[in-house]
Amino acid sequence: MTANDKIVRLQVGLRMSQAVCYGGFAWLAGQVAQDVSLDVSGQTRQVLEAIDRLLAEAGTDKTRILQANVYLADIADFAAMNAVWDAWVPQGHTPAR
Repeated sequence: MTANDKIVRLQVGLRMSQAVCYGGFAWLAGQVAQDVSLDVSGQTRQVLEAIDRLLAEAGTDKTRILQANVYLADIADFAAMNAVWDAWVPQGHTPAR
C-alpha cells in the first residue's frame, strides 16, 4: 500500500463502516433485517436489498460478489432463505458460500 492508494469507507459509523472499498474490492459489514417481525423470507429480502444498496454505493453489483456468508438463527429456515436467495442471485454469478 502506498500513500496514493485510496481507501473509501461507506456509511461510516462510530464503531464500523457498512462497507470499505480498496483496490477494486468492496468488503461489506454483516447485514441484518431491520424488521424482525417478518418471516425469514421477508427478512432475507430486507438483507439482500441492503446488500444491493451498499454494492451500488460502492460502484458494483451482485454479479461481482466473490463470497457470501449466511447465518441463520434456526437451520429450519434454510430452505425459505435459499428460495429468496436463488431468486435474487443471477444465474452464472453465484458466489462461494
